[in-house]
Amino acid sequence: MTLSPALLSGFHDARPLLAMLDNAVLWWGLAACGAAQLSKLLIELVVHRRWNPKVLVETGGMPSSHSALMTGTAAGLGWQLGFADGVFALAATLCFVVLYDASGVRRAAGLTAERVNGLVSDAGGLVAGETPAKPLKQNLGHTRLEVLIGSLMGPLVALPGLALVGSPLQLAQLWGLPPLG
Repeated sequence: MTLSPALLSGFHDARPLLAMLDNAVLWWGLAACGAAQLSKLLIELVVHRRWNPKVLVETGGMPSSHSALMTGTAAGLGWQLGFADGVFALAATLCFVVLYDASGVRRAAGLTAERVNGLVSDAGGLVAGETPAKPLKQNLGHTRLEVLIGSLMGPLVALPGLALVGSPLQLAQLWGLPPLG
């Protein structure tokens, strides 16, 4: 579906939409995240020999899509603006926080949930009149290897995309689609 001027007529100014479509760093960071999520489905098929599309929307697992998103976006900003730019420094700092959080805090929360769920099942049943509690989500964080693989995927997807393809708007123009607005 192409965005026609008639579709955009409800917008008073299409420039913000055009700017977002022209933000190659954003789109290639998201593409890295999507590639990591899709690879989880592939891993389910190849390693575990089962079709489990739920992994496309779940947290945790191999590889970390959050890590791919952050490292792809940070690398893209460095590529586009320069690695000495303050925006890259901010992106890299936020990236380190997310990576640490994924393998530290969120992983610890998942392990805690696993123990709590074990305590509930070890209790041997419910008190009269009590409704069963839904188990806590356990797969919250990532192992260091899952974070490492995700953080490598980010730049491996984003940088070639930036260098060879560009933004969705540039791609649309290359394909000869009519200009928006």
